[in-house]
Order: sequence, then C-alpha cells, then structure tokens
Amino acid sequence: MPRKKPSIKEVAALAGVSTATVSNVFSGRKAVNDELKDRVHKAAEKLGYQLDRAASQLRSGRTRIVAVLIPDLTDTFFATIVSRLETLASADGYDVIIASPHNDQSAESSRLEALLSWRPEGLIAVPCSSRIPQELIEAQKSLPMVLVDRVATDNAIADTVTIDNREAGEIAALHLLERGHTSIGIAVSEIDHPPIAERTEGAVAAIRARTGKNPTILHLGADIARGTRTLVEWMERNPLPEALIALTNVTTLSVLSALAEHRIDIPRRASIVAFDDYAWMSARNTGLTAIRQPADKIAETAWRRLRKRMEGGNSEPVTPTVLNASLIVRASVRDVTGAAQAERDDVRDPDGASRLAQPAMANNGTTKKIH
Repeated sequence: MPRKKPSIKEVAALAGVSTATVSNVFSGRKAVNDELKDRVHKAAEKLGYQLDRAASQLRSGRTRIVAVLIPDLTDTFFATIVSRLETLASADGYDVIIASPHNDQSAESSRLEALLSWRPEGLIAVPCSSRIPQELIEAQKSLPMVLVDRVATDNAIADTVTIDNREAGEIAALHLLERGHTSIGIAVSEIDHPPIAERTEGAVAAIRARTGKNPTILHLGADIARGTRTLVEWMERNPLPEALIALTNVTTLSVLSALAEHRIDIPRRASIVAFDDYAWMSARNTGLTAIRQPADKIAETAWRRLRKRMEGGNSEPVTPTVLNASLIVRASVRDVTGAAQAERDDVRDPDGASRLAQPAMANNGTTKKIH
C-alpha cells in the first residue's frame, strides 16, 4: 500500500509551529525568522514533505520562479555567480531556472523566450554582448529585471551591477609598471563587451601615460583552445612582450597554455597579471598575480536589487551599482626595477654559472584593494 504523502499540518506539528508559518516559509509571502525557518525545513526533510508548486501557484497567482540568463555556464566566473544566486533565492523561497546560449548571440533570443515562457517573477541577465536583446527590452516594461557584468551603465534599461573595469585594468597595468616593465601585451577576449573594452582602456591609458608607448593588443577570443592557437602562432612571428595582462579567466588559460607550449618560464621570461582569481591560481608552482572580481558580492547585490523590484519597487529610477575589484599579489610578476635588477644580474651558483635569482613570495598572495 503506497505511503500517504505528509501534509502541511504534520510538518507544522513536528516543527511546533502553525500551518501559516509553514506556508510562509515555503511561499515567501511573509518573512519568517531564521530559527523557525530551520525548524520547518528540518521537519519537512524528516517527513519527506515536498511543496506542491502547481497548487501553490494556482492559489497565490505567483510562480516563485526567478530566471537567470548567463552567456556561458562553463565560465567559472559566471558559474560562481549562478551558484550564489541559487543559494540566495532558495533562502527566500524562490526557485531558479537558468539558460545559457554559450556566447552565441543567435541562440540568445530563443533562450530568453524559453525563460520567459515560465512566467518568472524576476530576471537577472548577463547579455552575450553589448547589444541588449529586444526580448529584454520588451520584458523590462512589465518584469522586474537586473542586468549584470556585460552591460553599459549609461542609459541602462534596468538596474545594473558591474565592477569599475577601467580602474581594474589600470591597476593591473600599474602593478607591472611599478616593477619596471615597459613592454606589455594585453590579451583580450571580445573587445565589444563593455567590461573588456573598459579594462583595455584603463590599462592602455596607464601604460601610455607612464611610457609614452602603446601596449600590444592580442585578440584571443572567448574560446580557450582557439585563443591558445592564436597566441602560439602570433609568438612564432613576433617577439613576446616581457609582461602580459590577461583580461579574463579564459584569456588567462589561453596565455598560460601558449607559454607552456613555447616552454616560456613565468616570471623569468614573461610576467603575468591574470583576471578572475581562483583557487588553482595559487596552487601552481608559481602563483598568479590576479585581479579578483567580487563574484559573491555581485550576486548578492543583484539579488537584493531584484527582490526590491519584485516587492513593489519597480517604479523607482534605474540604479547602477559599481563594485571594486582587488589585486592579489603573488609570484608571477618579476621586479625589473634598477635596484632589484642589480641584485639579480650577477648572482652566481657555487660552480660559477650565472643564474637568475627570484624574490621569495608566498603563493597565497597579498591583497591590494582598488579604491
């Protein structure tokens, strides 16, 4: 005989709360304190209780669904944002549905149509490019929405959450310049994306102001394998700059792969500043100096803005939020300033062979905030 499904009354009895409290915990209609929420969730788990979403939606007229559009879920930066959004949404009684066009603008419209067919109560979107899809423009008229990362903040159609990308590019360049590097290359993915264009502008301006020279711009695209091949072939025809800034985690991997293929040592032959700091960057023999984007804070800010819009704040003026990145200093940038270089130039091993001495630096890195 099939076991009878547990009821909301049984969950309430086990948790020692009213059925209204259980309902509020799962529907999110009214705030419930964390202690009661925890008791209700534990009771529901013990009984095997599952909310009947369809019935709940019919009664309330609300879906309790939030849609998220992400360019590419294989990109660790975006995956981190999605993971945090799911946690935040779940805590507030929402389910999250996610779609990714894999950086294909031609597929973006169909993914958006699929998301909107669920009739979500709100939408968080990272467009594939600087072009805002028409579906988002139309949906914004009636759907609470927040745009993240690949968006221009000027004349935005909805609230935006971005980082100060010009400043982030500038600080990466200044770190290299302060250590004596003047021959610098910048590895870019898609230059038409506002964050990449702004990082490039910030880095170029800093390098030009300090050296009077333009850096080498290396267009590697958004695919790791293609970017690696592009850089490998470029290096076969051109001298490699003494330092490189990789403006995304994808271009970072392309640069590292190309340098490995040419057996180029980091930082003795080439210094590197990466973007999007991840655990593997400190786990290398030579830890990577990197610009760390606050992915968790981006997700938290976007969710907070969307919740406010969904709770009746959709008539407020569009609000841009600009966050700051951090510079994480590790061992991938060689100091070639005069004093440091003089110390290294003639260091010799006991057998008389000349060698290049490297400064000791912890792989876990130190953090410099960008203000």
